[in-house]
Amino acid sequence: MTDPGQEIIQIVDRDNQEIAVVARHIMREQRLIHRASYILVFNRAGELFVQQRTMSKDIYPGYWDVAAGGVVLAGESYELSAARELAEELGIKGKLQFLFDQYYEDADNRVWGRIFSCVHEGPFTLQPEEVADGRFMDIDEALDLSRRASFTPDGLILLKRLNAEKQPEQLATTERSGMPATCH
Repeated sequence: MTDPGQEIIQIVDRDNQEIAVVARHIMREQRLIHRASYILVFNRAGELFVQQRTMSKDIYPGYWDVAAGGVVLAGESYELSAARELAEELGIKGKLQFLFDQYYEDADNRVWGRIFSCVHEGPFTLQPEEVADGRFMDIDEALDLSRRASFTPDGLILLKRLNAEKQPEQLATTERSGMPATCH
């Protein structure tokens, strides 16, 4: 695996307009606004695949995360990033359903995220450099875990939004046909 700190990242402004490209380590050091893809993976029962990040991650090491995904590389669309990250982290591919865009900011991270969903039953091939563990759980179980364990703060916002909507299976369906956006 190449050094993630040397990946070339798309930098954007507060309006999500592209303004520069820099190495990932510079993006982190200077807390630059960047883009990231987030993929919520549900099973047919409506449970969400929640994964634990490895301790070697450059941000939120060891935290639980509700989404597969990652930083959008320079010259890459959100959609290509999402497909790449899903294949790398979980070993699956498929049609992704766009849900919404979200801006998140904290003391360590400023990111424009594009959130997608899909349905997959597993099994997954977890990327050992990035994913330490993972399992399906319902939204209430994930919220309960978030009170006892560290969750990525941007992911926790997504989890609370899912809980407010209380219909995660609808997030994993396409708008036009109502059929699941299934990953393979």
